Amino acid sequence: MTARNVAFDKAMFEIYRRAKHEANYNATIFLKMLSDSDGLTTAKTLINAANVSDGYTALYLRGRLDLTVEAVVTESEQWSALFTDDEIRRAKKRLLAYRYKPKNWSAPA
Repeated sequence: MTARNVAFDKAMFEIYRRAKHEANYNATIFLKMLSDSDGLTTAKTLINAANVSDGYTALYLRGRLDLTVEAVVTESEQWSALFTDDEIRRAKKRLLAYRYKPKNWSAPA
């Protein structure tokens, strides 16, 4: 596992922690996914899913889409090399569909 992947795992565990403390949302399924595989596999699974996860919906209802995998992936250039252009576009499109404009956003190519 590369240093970037280890750092990404930490970022994923951090949004779990922040969701629990800042949004009063205990993302148990997300935590299980992280524990069963790794952050990158979990993020790619969620981004490539046909529908949003229950966790995404819960964070949307709390006004905290900034704590979603999609936001982390699209708002930080340090993670962009871990994802395909299509995955990044998909994550941005999902956020925009829920009226969340990612920071550092540029229109999908």
